[in-house]
Amino acid sequence: SHSTSRQQNQPQGHYGLTSPISLALPNDVDHTHTQKLIEAMKPFGVFEDKEELYQRTTVLGKLNNLVREWISELAESKNLPPSIIERLGGKIFTFGSYRLGVHTKGSSDIDALCVAPSHVERSDFFQSFFEKLKNREEVKNLRAIEDAYVPVIKFDFDGIEIDLVFAKLSMPTVSDDLDLRDDSCLRSLDIRCIRSLNGNRVTDEILRLVPNLENFRLTLRAIKLWAKRRGVYSNIMGFLGGVSWAMLVARICQLYPNALASTLVNKFFLIFSKWDWPKPVLLKRLEESFLNLPVWDPRVNPSDRYHVMPIITPAYPQQNSTYNVSTSTRAVMVEEFRRGLEVTDEILKGKSDWSKLFEPLNFFQKYKHYIVLTASAFTEEHHLNWIGLVESKIRVLVGNLERNEFITIAHVQPQSFPGNENLYEQSGYVSMWFLGLVFKKVESAEKTNVDLTHGIQSFTDTVYRQASALNILKEGMKIEATYVKRKQLHYFLPAETLQRRKKQRVSDISQGNSGLQCKRSSLGESCSDSSKDRDSRAPSNSSLLNKISKLDPCTTETDRLYVFEVVCGMQSLISWPNSKSQVSPAEMEASVALRTSGPPIGCTIPGYNTVSQLRTCFVQGHHKLSGTLITDPKSAAPKQHYSPTSK
Repeated sequence: SHSTSRQQNQPQGHYGLTSPISLALPNDVDHTHTQKLIEAMKPFGVFEDKEELYQRTTVLGKLNNLVREWISELAESKNLPPSIIERLGGKIFTFGSYRLGVHTKGSSDIDALCVAPSHVERSDFFQSFFEKLKNREEVKNLRAIEDAYVPVIKFDFDGIEIDLVFAKLSMPTVSDDLDLRDDSCLRSLDIRCIRSLNGNRVTDEILRLVPNLENFRLTLRAIKLWAKRRGVYSNIMGFLGGVSWAMLVARICQLYPNALASTLVNKFFLIFSKWDWPKPVLLKRLEESFLNLPVWDPRVNPSDRYHVMPIITPAYPQQNSTYNVSTSTRAVMVEEFRRGLEVTDEILKGKSDWSKLFEPLNFFQKYKHYIVLTASAFTEEHHLNWIGLVESKIRVLVGNLERNEFITIAHVQPQSFPGNENLYEQSGYVSMWFLGLVFKKVESAEKTNVDLTHGIQSFTDTVYRQASALNILKEGMKIEATYVKRKQLHYFLPAETLQRRKKQRVSDISQGNSGLQCKRSSLGESCSDSSKDRDSRAPSNSSLLNKISKLDPCTTETDRLYVFEVVCGMQSLISWPNSKSQVSPAEMEASVALRTSGPPIGCTIPGYNTVSQLRTCFVQGHHKLSGTLITDPKSAAPKQHYSPTSK
């Protein structure tokens, strides 16, 4: 039964939340379904073994000793008395999946927090401690992201991936029995330290607020596995991260304190498929504190009223953990909640089994229209920094696209894909992301031009400016935005990745009446007076167009394309007329215009400024542009263009 002490921790009527729902104790059927759920999850490695647990514990012990050693050495360099140095302390705390107890097999990353006494500055952490890590043989892939919302040092320690954040406390020593749940530890700290501490504080508060840890952990393992398989697990991409999924599961555990995991998973989909967003999800009431730090509260903060899917952290200062969620990503998640409800209802009725819940999303068959975002660099080190920045900004592109009046959904696949051999030879190290688009149905329209110019350009400008500000913009770093239809995806991905239906042969992809509907707009590409003089590693748009046009011959007047191409991506237009007799208004075809360029002014690399050359590309023998944005190719004048790549 639900204890009185637990009931006192539950939200009571705040923001429309109700008190916990009492359920009868689980019966044999619940136990059977839960056991079957466990068996269905085992093949995916969601349960770690003792050897992995021991390895992680050992690594954390070594890292803790390394932190203490560094803090002492730093104190000596700052001439602190020996009597004080002996008592300084310093400690590593964990948070996230590892702290919640839901770490999975083979997933070796650990979120950790370095807590230091008052004499240690943040600059010391990112300089002297970074150098100390750099000199350790067991440390690999070391990189610092100092300008992040929560600044972090990432590295591999004895094969275990560590994300280490930093916080210094306003106290001279850090004792071994320090309790970070006490709000007083936040006193006199800067906002970055508070954010770093919140990871551990939120995790511990979640564990305190759930009625049954075993049921919570098993349910959370199931939901996290489901979210990853269905492509909705990624905070950076605008979906939900680990802590948000944990809070949603914790709320269900509060509402159904006696239920086992099989029932909790079903109730999870039931509750959140019908949740009245943007009504927030809270695990306890919002609390005031003597520290007067800013907390999430739409009654006070107007900006909080625009959050579309608020899930509020339970530790002070309470914040929205889903700030990155957009209208599109919320719509995708709600659709998945509804599917999850249908599937689990079938399972509990004995009409299906748990493996169906974890079937992967067939993303590349889900949409008719896609944008392929490609990030490339000449060296592996530059590529690592570049893709990290690009990935962190993709949600900006999603937001830009969904604000277009003709786009209802912009769905990004969180997983990135490596470029094929041809892309590697042309551009060096390559990563690709895919965005599925749903266009609004337009009634009685012969042709509709969808202009994505501003959204794409705004996104690329943001990335290049950020790279320039961080001083990581190097020669060879490029972004390419490619619009394709579903049947063109095989130019970028192998057939097994596309998960095509059994009846559809790979050889059939090049057949049909689609014609040429692929255009790559290359950003920051090197240009010269002649296409022959371009860098041999830069991809040739003309060769790609010719290749696709040969493989996908136009067979109908409806699908013929008229393409105006500018090599450096200053302007580009893809359009095709629709025939009323062959295309219904509900199946609107979009003419996509991308106006893109390289880095904006102020993001240049000395010695690499080039002037772009205009070039027209006529497809299928047509020399006339179809559309309203560009009417005369000859009227477009060359424009100076700044590029991160050399000739």
